[in-house]
Order: sequence, then C-alpha cells, then structure tokens
Amino acid sequence: MSISPRSTRYTKKKRKRSLNFSSSSSVRNELDPERMPKHVAIIMDGNGRWARKRLLNRINGHEKGAEAVRTVVRTARKLNIPVLTLYAFSTENWQRPQPEVSGLMLLLRRFLESEHKTLVENEIRLHAIGQIDRLPKAVRDKLNAVMNATADNTRMVLNLALSYGARTEIVDMVKRIAQSVQKGTLDPAAVTAETVAENLYTCGMPDPDLLIRTSGEMRISNFLLWQIAYSEIFFTPTLWPDFGEDEFVEILTAYQSRERRFGAIP
Repeated sequence: MSISPRSTRYTKKKRKRSLNFSSSSSVRNELDPERMPKHVAIIMDGNGRWARKRLLNRINGHEKGAEAVRTVVRTARKLNIPVLTLYAFSTENWQRPQPEVSGLMLLLRRFLESEHKTLVENEIRLHAIGQIDRLPKAVRDKLNAVMNATADNTRMVLNLALSYGARTEIVDMVKRIAQSVQKGTLDPAAVTAETVAENLYTCGMPDPDLLIRTSGEMRISNFLLWQIAYSEIFFTPTLWPDFGEDEFVEILTAYQSRERRFGAIP
C-alpha cells in the first residue's frame, strides 16, 4: 500500500496478507495497540455498483454488503476498537425506489436477528442513531430488543446510523438547546462546544478518530458533520462488499503513521 502524506486516497499493494483472526496475532504484530483509534466511522458505499458489475440486482449487493459488515465488526472487536459507527441508511435513502427500501429494511431485520447472539457473546453493545421512529415497526421492535439485550456489554459499541442525516441531527441539537434556554435551565452565554456535543445523537461517545469511505467517492454525504472535524479520513476505491480484514488493517496501519496535530504544533 502506498500513501501520500497529504493525500486521503490510497492504493493497495498487490501483496496479499493472510490474517489469522482466530488468534489475531498477525494483526497485533502490525498494529500498535496504544495508538488504535477509539472510534472508527465508515461510510459503506458501493453495494449497488458491486451488483451491477455482476449483472445482479441491487438487493444482492446489499446482501453481500451485510457480509462485509460482519467481517468489519469482528475485526474491530478483536482489535479492541471501542466504538464502530456504520452509516447503514441515510435520511436521503428513503427516496430510493420502494422495493429497494423494503428490501433494505428486511435485510436489516434479518441482520439483527442473525447477529443477536453474536453481539451478546462478544460483549458488543448495539446502539443506533438517527430518526429511528421512521423505521418499520418490525425493524424498530427487533432493534430495541437487541439494544436492550446488549445494553450491559462493555467491550465495544456497534453504532448503526439508521435513517440518519447530520443536518437533521444538528437541527435537533439546536432545538434541544433552545428548549433548555426557553425553560430557563441554560444560559445562552454558557453554551459551549461541549454543550453541543452533549445534545447530539452521539452523546457520550468519543468523536471518530478515523473516517473511512469505500467505493472511490470522495465526499462526506451528510455524515457526522460536527463529530468528524478532526478525523483522519481515508477514501478507498474498493466497493463495500469487497472490503475485508486485510484492507481494514492496512488503513489502520496507515492511520497510525499519521501525525495528528489538531491545529497545533507538535
């Protein structure tokens, strides 16, 4: 893999690594556990193009994408990454054709059903951000059941962005702060960046240290606009269904080579 110091795009080496995730020893040999990101956020893009290249329908691409989700969650858990946020369904995605939206909701419910036991056994807490009330009742019920069942898990948080849009999140934050001011429980002069963070959907979570977007698109797409102010960003041409353990580790290795200054001089 080659990376330009100033570039957010990278290209993979042709060399393939064999990772033994039963012990994850090969991963740990490459990565410094002291410099692992506390929070990784991923814009999972390219399911439709993956399917089109294979003359399949888009739902087939989403099904394959669900397998990539399992792989990345497993890898993040074994690497002891505390928070993993996956952009699963945006507020704009409701505008897609109804058969595709219905298929995505069915896939989401099946994913929650199939991964329920795995999340519990691996001490992963499921959390969701977004306009959850817009999801179909069957999906909401299953989502709430899995979140309740995993609420006491402490080894990792799997944060699903569902019916999520960052601008909507910011509007909701402003409304909550305005309500506190109106009630007299908050002085407008006392509003700080911390006040804002406490009223976002991600309250209590660290901001993402690392943001990854797949499929070659180089944009943020209304995702965690406040939270990624100082995130390290990597764009990869890999379509999401093809994104796997090797590439995730390569990006984490590259992340650890970057010097994070947060606007200051080291």
